[in-house]
Parts: sequence; structure tokens; C-alpha cells
Amino acid sequence: MLTAGKSAPNWELSSTDGRKYSLKDGLTRGPTVLAFFKVECPICQYTFPFLERLYRQLKAKGVQIWGISQDDQRATQRFAKEYGITFPMLIDDYPYETSRNYRLEYVPSVFLIGPDSKITMASEGFCKADLLAIQKALAQPHAVMPPELFQPRERIPEYRPG
Repeated sequence: MLTAGKSAPNWELSSTDGRKYSLKDGLTRGPTVLAFFKVECPICQYTFPFLERLYRQLKAKGVQIWGISQDDQRATQRFAKEYGITFPMLIDDYPYETSRNYRLEYVPSVFLIGPDSKITMASEGFCKADLLAIQKALAQPHAVMPPELFQPRERIPEYRPG
């Protein structure tokens, strides 16, 4: 998997609603979080509601989180509906060229890409510390203190492998 400090490969993908997205265009609006997943992956199913929570906390500040699915449009739309995902869901069709360019071994794989196209953070599986670090990195430039990402009543593991 590509690691922090490496240049993020550019790509263009279609979303589940047919819109075209490219990393290059997205980065003109600021840092972007890319979350690669498969709909049947239980750790992806666990992780994505927290990414949605993060998105809702910071979307008014222009924060971008994009899901990149290794499944077809219909399955990805069902996943988004079932898990309440409102951020853009993009399709990396077989043979998964974008996923291969990021050298994925596991899903979920989450990347925080800076406006300079450099990977700021790279995370595999569910990692509580990484999600908190991404939240902090996205909030800091806006001088906002977002609400807690994980609620005290939630029993959240530190890590779950993908």
C-alpha cells in the first residue's frame, strides 16, 4: 500500500449517480479522504458509518470524503443506503485500476491526500487512532473543534484488521 509522503496517483471515476470525479479536481478544493472498500467486507461496514459521522461534522467546511467501491453501481448504492452514507461513492470497476495504483492489499484502506497530491496518512482496516488523526487534520485548518467522533457510550476497539 502507498504510504505517507508518497504522491497520490491521479484518477477519474464515475459516482453512483453518474457524475465524474477526479483526484486532481478534488484537491483544488482542499484535502481529500479516499476510502476504498468492498460492500461485503464486515470491517468496511463497521468503518463507513464513522467516516459518515466525520463527513457530517466537517462537510460545511468543505471537507471531502469519497468512498471508492470495488463493486458495481447497484451494490454500492445499496451499501450507501443501508449504512446511511451521504458522501460521494465512486466505482473502481474491474480490473480495479485505481485500487491497484494505490497498491491496496486490504479493505478498507483510507488515505488522506493533501492539496499538494501527497499522501498525508494511509490506514488499513479500522484504526481508531487513525480516524481521530484524520479528523484532527481536517478540522485544524478551519480552527474548529468538531464533536467527539466516538461517543463515550460506544465500545470502540482500537483496531480491527481488514
